[in-house]
Amino acid sequence: MPVSSLNPTGNATRFIAVEGPIGVGKTALATRLAKSLGAELMLEEVEANPFLERFYRDGQRAALPAQMFFLFARARQIENLRQSDLFTEVRVADYLFAKDRLFAELNLDQDELSLYDQVAANLDIEPPVPDLVIYLQASVDSLLRRIAKRGRHFEARIERAYLERLTEVYARYFHSYDEGPMLIVNASQIDPVHNDADYERLFQQIEKISSGRHFFNPTATAIA
Repeated sequence: MPVSSLNPTGNATRFIAVEGPIGVGKTALATRLAKSLGAELMLEEVEANPFLERFYRDGQRAALPAQMFFLFARARQIENLRQSDLFTEVRVADYLFAKDRLFAELNLDQDELSLYDQVAANLDIEPPVPDLVIYLQASVDSLLRRIAKRGRHFEARIERAYLERLTEVYARYFHSYDEGPMLIVNASQIDPVHNDADYERLFQQIEKISSGRHFFNPTATAIA
């Protein structure tokens, strides 16, 4: 169901970012939204990161190269956006660039974080501000179930304690987020990717948003 605008004011929403912790379903939702909107899809290069499996296995020792890979990959995507006309196409991304710093703070020690900041400053990254951020929340139990279900071998070592810290970092960041419209979705009990009724309800909420902070806290819809 392609649409030309996502809000009733007539101001077209051109850039949507879907965010949330590991396993919450942001990539799958971004992919489905892009299809509905006839939009260009911009995805993180997760499986292309050669250091990620090492990070989940060895932790701190592989954190810096894993983080730097993501920084350079995201910077390259943003540079490609700069070189194109951001306002001629609708784009849906499965990440907000600010997440890179959130993960850096979570995973790097102070010396590594200082190096990361120096590199990021030299890259002179100016990410576009999304017209809408969709922040997906879910319980840690739900995240663990979804991570196990999708079966990425390099995620098998993710620990509950790490997900707990990550969800706290996201919650703190989005508690004070004020750069534009945001929809906060409790995704623990719904499946907007595989359940069409759940997706339709969420899409209807997205269509209504033109400004401000909004909350969507639904219960699951049974599949007939």
